[in-house]
Amino acid sequence: MICAGKPTTMPFATLAAATFPQPFDPAQAALGLERWRQQAASSADPDLKGWAESFADSTPGRALIDAVCGNSPYLSLNLSRELPFVRRVVEDGFAPTFDRLMTALETEQAQERSMDRLMSALRIAKRRAALLIALADITGAWTLEQVTGALSETAETAVRLAAAHLLRRAGEAGTLTLPDAERPWVGSGLIVLGMGKLGGRELNYSSDIDLIILYDDAVVKTPQPDNLARTFIRLARDLVRIMDEHTKDGYVFRTDLRLRPDPGATPLAVSVSAAEVYYASVGQNWERAAMIKARAVAGDFEAGANFLRYLEPFIWRRNLDFAAIQDIHSIKRQINAHKGHREVTVNGHDIKVGRGGIREIEFFAQTQQLIFGGRDARVRVAPTLRANQALCDIGRVPQTAVDELAEAYNFLRRVEHRIQMIDDRQTHRIPVEDAGVAHLAAFLGYDDPAAFRADLLARLGRVEDRYAELFEEAPSLSGPGNLVFTGTDDDPGTVETLTGMGYRDASRVIAVVSSWHRGRYRATRSSRARELLTELTPTLLTELAKTPAPDTALMNFDGFLEKLPAGVGLFSLFVANPWLMELAAEVLGTAPQLAATLSRNPSLLDAVISPDFFDPLPSKDSGLAADYARVIGAARDFEDALTLSRRWTNDQRFRAGTHILRGITDGDRCGAFLADLADIVVPDLAARVEAEFAARHGRIPGGAWVVVAMGKLGSRQLTITSDIDLIVIYDVQGGAKMSDGAKPLSPNEYYIKLTQRLTNAITAPMADGRLYEVDMRLRPSGNAGPLATALDAFLSYQATDAWTWEQMALTRARVIGGDPALAERVAASIRAVLTAPRDPDKLLWDVADMRRRIDKEFGTKNPWNVKYARGGLIDIEFTAQYLQLRHGHDRPEILHIGTAKALRNAAHTGALPPEVATELEATLRLWRRVQGFLRLTTAGVLDPEQASPTLLAGLARAVFPDRDPVQNPGKNPAAVDFGELDTTIRSIAARAHGHYVALVEEPASHIAPPASQQDQKLP
Repeated sequence: MICAGKPTTMPFATLAAATFPQPFDPAQAALGLERWRQQAASSADPDLKGWAESFADSTPGRALIDAVCGNSPYLSLNLSRELPFVRRVVEDGFAPTFDRLMTALETEQAQERSMDRLMSALRIAKRRAALLIALADITGAWTLEQVTGALSETAETAVRLAAAHLLRRAGEAGTLTLPDAERPWVGSGLIVLGMGKLGGRELNYSSDIDLIILYDDAVVKTPQPDNLARTFIRLARDLVRIMDEHTKDGYVFRTDLRLRPDPGATPLAVSVSAAEVYYASVGQNWERAAMIKARAVAGDFEAGANFLRYLEPFIWRRNLDFAAIQDIHSIKRQINAHKGHREVTVNGHDIKVGRGGIREIEFFAQTQQLIFGGRDARVRVAPTLRANQALCDIGRVPQTAVDELAEAYNFLRRVEHRIQMIDDRQTHRIPVEDAGVAHLAAFLGYDDPAAFRADLLARLGRVEDRYAELFEEAPSLSGPGNLVFTGTDDDPGTVETLTGMGYRDASRVIAVVSSWHRGRYRATRSSRARELLTELTPTLLTELAKTPAPDTALMNFDGFLEKLPAGVGLFSLFVANPWLMELAAEVLGTAPQLAATLSRNPSLLDAVISPDFFDPLPSKDSGLAADYARVIGAARDFEDALTLSRRWTNDQRFRAGTHILRGITDGDRCGAFLADLADIVVPDLAARVEAEFAARHGRIPGGAWVVVAMGKLGSRQLTITSDIDLIVIYDVQGGAKMSDGAKPLSPNEYYIKLTQRLTNAITAPMADGRLYEVDMRLRPSGNAGPLATALDAFLSYQATDAWTWEQMALTRARVIGGDPALAERVAASIRAVLTAPRDPDKLLWDVADMRRRIDKEFGTKNPWNVKYARGGLIDIEFTAQYLQLRHGHDRPEILHIGTAKALRNAAHTGALPPEVATELEATLRLWRRVQGFLRLTTAGVLDPEQASPTLLAGLARAVFPDRDPVQNPGKNPAAVDFGELDTTIRSIAARAHGHYVALVEEPASHIAPPASQQDQKLP
């Protein structure tokens, strides 16, 4: 059994030689002694009663009871509960008693048919084994190897009995055909692999057990082949229940199946054929490291051995390229390993995964085993300390390092066991409070907690130094701290790092990044892609953390990654051009509209590295229209034209948005470029829609139509997220009553349906997104009016029924497509409306009233809502529109579709003081810069509390463009004083509002409201 060849017994007479830890809590020790005596007194066995009293009265017996009960509430309860078993341990010795316990369990439960009875027996045996092993550990009777070996044997025996029981049940139920009913595991095809510490026979005291449950579909015999997967999934679920479920007798071992291939996407039991495909195609280096300790512990041992032999080429690669070695190193190099600089504190330190902890000793061996084990089978051993010695024997590790790590490993595992013995908790963390540290020190036999602290720090330091030596030649991946995404449990240091970086849900971040390495996305199916991504991840997370919402940015990147057709090319591009990854992170985390475009078309990043991407944006006449013509010329049909127009427009918008993000342009200067895009695409689609429509309905003889841009498109000041305001006007010369096609329509119906087709062509969602959202509420009578308006009806409406705000909107009307002759007539008609004489008092009152109504419904105190805030865009636009309608009759030169130009015209014609016009124009351009940036980067109105440094830097460029030079790609933003920004724009807004009040609001307050306009409604 486990202790052959070593002195393992400690009969009663020799307990006096043992050194027991002092009870940390004497009161609990006294209570434990009292409980012991009460249990002895209640025993029906006089012999046991006498022995128990005698033991408690003896010096070594009392020392043992005090040591256990004064330090471990969990062991204290079990000690008094198991008096007969404790007597056997004391009288017969630890090893013989343990061996008999396991033998009896095997013998008595080998043919058990009741799952409930089996579960009870396993729990009682585990409780007794845990008590025995703890006593052997506390008294120093067993070495660490014996302690961990006994814990592992207990778990292995329980799993083996549970698996045999479930196989027998499946055979009796007829779902499996078992070759040997007496030994149901033989030839069953069930493979239960013990992983991690169970596989290496190194279980800790309160360890869970890591299992992989497989079934060899080439071996399993079943009369129900269609139910094969369900049969083994049910078996796996029942196995976990037998081991894991808490009953009145406790539990056996917490069981974890997450080391199976791709646990987020696979069932609890995986077929051997599926597992072989997984490991051959997307198996990761950390899984290779985990498989070093894999061992068949239950089920069909022959099938298990065959599977592990199949995996040998995966685990032990004979030829490793540089990238693979780097990736192996990155398994743990992602953890900060700083030689000689001590920042570890004892309180709260995790001795398993913290710096200088047990995991570093394990990875010290495993990373080198992966590198050298392919060519030298001597290092292919599972136990950690034996692996280190094997590496020393082949000249890879100095003996001094092996000795230091072995001594530290033994010390840290003893500490780990005492932590867990206190309350039977699967934890590896030193208590946070000083009292807890003192308790742990006492349980370990220290008289002074300070001595324990010194010893612990010394071991942690030595381990950290030895581990750091492995990677002195390798570049660090760690960045701001631990960033470990291997294994199944969240690394505490990584959780801390991610939280400190600004991520709100660190566990979700870890899950997402870990999933990238499981090959679920096309971009990460090759090992080279995953190796590159490993190297890029720390920088990527750092860049995403700079965005306003890092968690959202990460999910955007995940969506982007999911759509990538391949990863190696792009990841290599990121490695060669780090600023490009910074840009991608900035876009995905800062600009939702651009992020959607980039996710749909990742190849846009190829265009970013072209030499002219950051050149000034072209105009319609300087190459933009020609570029569109080249692209759209490849369209094979109408649907193809829709696709190509969207792709081209969205690509151009992406370029413009990137320029705004990087400060190359701004929302004011970019408005004309964005309007040019619509000016090119919308007329082209209108012509194509008309041709498609005419093929079915013909044309109206003498008929023509035009598309009129309104609002921001009309004034050529679009933002990245702007919808487009359109109206359609048509005219029929010659009195035609119907179209001349196969399915004729009347002119009114014809142009209304044609307009519907156009809006559908523009707004229909496709793979490349929508082209634009279209708003047609500015047509005569708004939503109540027809989609297309005859020119005569349009003129009649404007002359007799139009609201003042509708004629204000006409100041920005611009014909962008359709019949050229009709376009001239419509433009002349609009100008005639704008230059018609008006009642100045009614106009003034209507403008002021409309602004008041808008403020009542949408008013805000947030100055960053630059559209509706007082002194914002509406105040300035209303001022310009009022002046144009007020003076358009006698000074027609005041008219202009652009608000800035209209303000300058007002100054030139004497309608506005030049200094006021200059100030309002400067403010208008400021608001456009701010709005252009915020529309790009925020989903709603700016919340200053959520503004990141990157966002504030962009705002600073918008507010103070002269203070911040044009940034080159990759340059980090400087710190920004948000208070200064806020104070500045509040002051500017107040001055602009003052001008509006002086020009419109205050004069209007002296005018009685016109009766005919009292029910005027908002547009």
